[in-house]
Amino acid sequence: MARDNPRTKLSIPATLRASGGGDVKSVVHELSISGFSAASTKRMLEGQVCWLSLPDLEPCEAEVVWWENCIVGCEFSDLLSPIVHDNILQRYSHLGVVRTAI
Repeated sequence: MARDNPRTKLSIPATLRASGGGDVKSVVHELSISGFSAASTKRMLEGQVCWLSLPDLEPCEAEVVWWENCIVGCEFSDLLSPIVHDNILQRYSHLGVVRTAI
């Protein structure tokens, strides 16, 4: 996972679906525009394709980078839009998000 993008710790109810598998209820613990970490009771393999579904958003394709002790780390296939990212943080984080034009 690209570790140079700022990650925010939070708790978002979500659904994970591994390629060829069914939906599994999850909770996203960290989020950045490039990826996330989330609870995964099912073992996921490095390189496996999966989809993350967050409330009110279309599923996002990602690739598993690591899995350890029922937590999976994934990198999004396409970066999240900064606007979508900020909206998620405003909704699920106690931190205020202010993005300035660069």
